[in-house]
Amino acid sequence: MAKNIELESPVINIVGNGTTIKGDISASGDMRIDGTLIGSINSKGKVVIGVTGTVEGEIVCQNADFSGNIRAKVNVAELLAMKASANLVGDITTDKLSIEPGAKFSGTCKMPDDTRKPSFSPKPMNEKAPELA
Repeated sequence: MAKNIELESPVINIVGNGTTIKGDISASGDMRIDGTLIGSINSKGKVVIGVTGTVEGEIVCQNADFSGNIRAKVNVAELLAMKASANLVGDITTDKLSIEPGAKFSGTCKMPDDTRKPSFSPKPMNEKAPELA
């Protein structure tokens, strides 16, 4: 008997240069914006805003790579990378942030505290270190 196997192929959605979308986008795969979006993006994958890309609204995604103009509230679960040509005005919440020299950012950035406790206990400063042989 044949089995139905649903394969998950990576989906890349592109808004090309010269295209303007007014509204909200929800994507299960990656998203690339080289045109203009006035609205929100909610992606389970990576969002890339190209050099010619413009977003005004809100961005929620797993990872992001910004090179264009963004006026938005940004929530990235893992890594937000801002390239040298990026210009972001808005509030960021992310786990990790990378900003290349030349990138412009105006707003706030929150990086949630990691509530995990360290797996070791630091020794008091007055305790002697063990002698090396």
